[in-house]
Amino acid sequence: MFWVLLLLPAWAAAATACTRLCLAAVRAANVDSSTGRGHDLTLYEAAFLSGGPARVAELTLVSMARQRRLLLAHTGWATVVDPDGRDDMERAVLGAIGPAGQSPIAPVRRTTAAADSVRRLAERLVAAGLAVPDGARTSVAGAVRQVQAAAAAVAALGVVALLLPGQATEGQGPVAAWFLLPLILTLSCLAIARVEVHPYTRWASPAGQRLLATLSRHAAGDDRAYLTSVAVRGVRAVAEPDLRAAFAHRERHL
Repeated sequence: MFWVLLLLPAWAAAATACTRLCLAAVRAANVDSSTGRGHDLTLYEAAFLSGGPARVAELTLVSMARQRRLLLAHTGWATVVDPDGRDDMERAVLGAIGPAGQSPIAPVRRTTAAADSVRRLAERLVAAGLAVPDGARTSVAGAVRQVQAAAAAVAALGVVALLLPGQATEGQGPVAAWFLLPLILTLSCLAIARVEVHPYTRWASPAGQRLLATLSRHAAGDDRAYLTSVAVRGVRAVAEPDLRAAFAHRERHL
């Protein structure tokens, strides 16, 4: 019966991890159902809710390139054509490129994503209940990792219990069954989290996701619809071959 001493920590690890994940998911999803009603998303807001700060930087680069105010070469370099930014995001891009007027895309993207203008955008969306706070994303991700570790620990403890001396006489079936229960608990919790929690671990809250769906359905005008697609889907929505090649060059070197 020494295996019981291994069963207790297995159950404790499974129960603690699953409880933490459930609580983290509830906090992340705890948004008023009326949040966001009457709010019209800007393209920058849609980009942040879809892909975070990096997506905002990508949208700004694509928008300026389509206006011929920024040249994004297929070699992965950005060159300034118009040095006057029309908003805070464009000024952040120009500042990231620097006074030389030319820079590789990768550092421009990283610097722009970390700019104060993007941070202020994130704070406004979190305050409006449309974006998930950093703490909530971190909490859910940490809880998922703890459940994964608990599942591995339960499996390891179960194997050790089955290998204990004397199990041949007691029978391995009941021992395996007792350890199988907490293993099923952790694996089921991970499966449910994959379906139910995964949307909340991204940038948009449930209210933000509803607005994104509305934006995608009602985008009007060729240029607006194009930039909306880039905001929601990222650089894979870029249609121009040369412009797509510029981002593909960047991705190969990240």
